[in-house]
Amino acid sequence: MDLGLADRTVVVTGGSSGVGLATVRALLDEGARVATCGRDADRLAKATASLDPERLFTAPCDVRDADAVRRFLDAVTDRFGPAVDGLVNNAGQSRMKPLDATTEEDWRDELELKFAGVLHPLAAARAALRASDAASIVNVNAVLAKQPETRLITTSAARAGILNLSKSLSAELAGEGIRVNSVCLGLVDTGQWTRRHAAAGSGQPYEEWQAALAADRGIALGRLGRAEEVAYAILMLLSPRASYITGTSIDVCGGVGRGIL
Repeated sequence: MDLGLADRTVVVTGGSSGVGLATVRALLDEGARVATCGRDADRLAKATASLDPERLFTAPCDVRDADAVRRFLDAVTDRFGPAVDGLVNNAGQSRMKPLDATTEEDWRDELELKFAGVLHPLAAARAALRASDAASIVNVNAVLAKQPETRLITTSAARAGILNLSKSLSAELAGEGIRVNSVCLGLVDTGQWTRRHAAAGSGQPYEEWQAALAADRGIALGRLGRAEEVAYAILMLLSPRASYITGTSIDVCGGVGRGIL
C-alpha cells in the first residue's frame, strides 16, 4: 500500500539510533524528505552516513534548548520548503531508579527532557505544520505511561504526563489541521539491551537471555521488539491515509499488559 508519504517532509528528533533511526530509514524508503537531529553530532553523522543525502538533512540539536530547536526547524524549511508534513517527537531516554535513589534533580531533569522533547519541536514547527495539507505529529512514548514501574518511577510519571499532553494537543490542534497521536512502545531490542547483556557476563546466549527477560516482563510474544516494528506504526500514523485518526495511542509492546486499557 502506498502510504502517501513520498515527497512529504517529516522531522524526526533523536534520529541517531534505535527507533528514531529506524523511522528515518523507513521514511526515506517511502520517498519522504527527512530531517533529523541528535545531541551528538559525530554519532548522528556516523548513523546516517549511508543514507540518501539528497533527501536527508541532519544537524546536531538538543531538544531541551528551545533556541537550538528553532534554528534546526528554520534550517529544515530553508532546505525543504515552508511546509512540514510530519513531526516525530522521539528524543528521550529511560531513567532506571527507584524512589529512594531518585533526587530532586533527577525529577527535574526527567520532566524537563520529556516535556521539552514535545513542546519545543511543536513550537518551532507549528507554523510549518499548519502549511501542510496533511499535518501529523507522532509522540513516541512507552507503555510505562499506562503501566508504571517503581524501578523507573521518574520515567513512568513523565511518560504518563506526555500521554495526557498528547491527548490535549490533539484537541487543541485539530482546528489547525494537525493530528496528534502516540506510539507506546515496550522493550525494544536496541543497543542498551545488548550492552546490559554484555555487562551481565552470564555467558548465556543473547537470544536465551532476551527470552528470559521477555518472560520476566510478561511479554506475550516472548521476545523484545525490533526498532523497525515501531517505525512501521509511526509511519502509519504519519500517513495521510490515517487522516481520521487523532488523539489515540497504539501499543507496540508484544502484548505486555496488566490490564485491558
